Amino acid sequence: MLASALATRKPIASILAQQDAAGASTGLARTLSAFSLVCIGVGATIGAGIFVLTGTAAAQFAGPGLALSFILSGFASALVGLCYAELAAMIPAPGSTYTYTYATLGSLAAWIIGWDLVLEFAMAAATVAVGWSGYAQSLAADLGVKLPAALASAGGNGGIIDLPAAVITLVLTLLLMRGARDAALSNAILVALKVAIILAFVLVGALHVKPELWSPLVPPNQGSFGAFGWSGILRGAGVVFFAYVGFETVSCAAAETRNPQRDAPIGLIGALIVSTVLYVTVAVVLTGLVPYRLLNVPDPIAKAVDTIGLGGFSLVMKVGALVGLTTSCLTALYGQGRIFYAMARDRLLPDAFARIDPATRAPRLGQATIGLLTATVAAFVPIDVLGELVSIGTLFAFILVCSAVLILRRTEPERARPFRVPGGSLLPVLGILGCLALMAGLPGDTWIRLVVWLGLGLAIFYGYGRRRLRAASSGPA
Repeated sequence: MLASALATRKPIASILAQQDAAGASTGLARTLSAFSLVCIGVGATIGAGIFVLTGTAAAQFAGPGLALSFILSGFASALVGLCYAELAAMIPAPGSTYTYTYATLGSLAAWIIGWDLVLEFAMAAATVAVGWSGYAQSLAADLGVKLPAALASAGGNGGIIDLPAAVITLVLTLLLMRGARDAALSNAILVALKVAIILAFVLVGALHVKPELWSPLVPPNQGSFGAFGWSGILRGAGVVFFAYVGFETVSCAAAETRNPQRDAPIGLIGALIVSTVLYVTVAVVLTGLVPYRLLNVPDPIAKAVDTIGLGGFSLVMKVGALVGLTTSCLTALYGQGRIFYAMARDRLLPDAFARIDPATRAPRLGQATIGLLTATVAAFVPIDVLGELVSIGTLFAFILVCSAVLILRRTEPERARPFRVPGGSLLPVLGILGCLALMAGLPGDTWIRLVVWLGLGLAIFYGYGRRRLRAASSGPA
């Protein structure tokens, strides 16, 4: 009986009915517009990828071909983004990939992907918070302020705790506890400022590029897979895929959108277009300003600006990096809160994550718990350990999203689809293949970490979630 329950899908009609039953006064507030969703998507997407990982990917894997790596990752993300748009318009409910998986593969698969999404959202938020800390301390040092080593980082060089990373996580958590509307307004303002600063870097940097630094565009391979050459472009694409983590936060916000059938596709596709254009142009300018082998630094954009010789502009770019990382952390925490809300509503997590505060119309207690746990991780775990977990977990989730489109077209062909991925089954299949190709380009130890993480999730499910599922099947949901 339990085995059949684990494989039982949650019908889309039931998901939508549950959403409607929450009621206008007790459910998540529908206050977001298409523009808000684009800002959420851009805010989530443009952060550590552009301000931190660009230098590492160029110096170690892709060289001046970094722009090609971004195009490759962007193409794979676009295929997945179209699938997200179809599902978000058809199932405007909280939970994103978790909800879509429950509707297609059943509760056990939904739990697995929900646990996997912790890598994408909570771990990504912690990673971005640590990156934020690095830029904040660099800016503070420029102003003559320096933290004691014990409070400046987690591990190494006398560091014990990364205090700034924990503090920014908790501050953003408090903002989210005020409700989606206040958070969306703050995010929109910060996103506008972030895009303006990135465009300033592109325009000013383009006047100082040295075209000879782009030759050869694809440096010769150095004898091993991923060490430059075309395999380096692929490895670089897998690494910078972290830069695209977060655009699907738009689908997490579908339940809080005034017209999700129209606005969710606009938000998803619009965010991807804006982000990809910015990534590619920044990569071209960055590798045209600094020899790629010198870009293996935590603040590559600031290093590129230093070569221009405009000291004040370097300060502006560091502020831009802080703004960019702030919006990424904010939206990642938001997405994690909504996914846990959906899982708790299905009784796969404690009820506390599903409680909506009547004043703010936000899951305050759940959001606070997530913020405290994420702040703890950001405070004590080094950024390299965190970053390695995120990309492969996201790619795994994206494969299930593309698969969900294919399954629902077969199982529920008559259901209304306000947005439909063009080209029949071709683009979802290409999305799956593209994600698998990027996963294949990642190091073997990254795969091991994914397997260990998912194994831990299964242990938690069979120790806790299974009992909750049995209780849910014998009582009202």
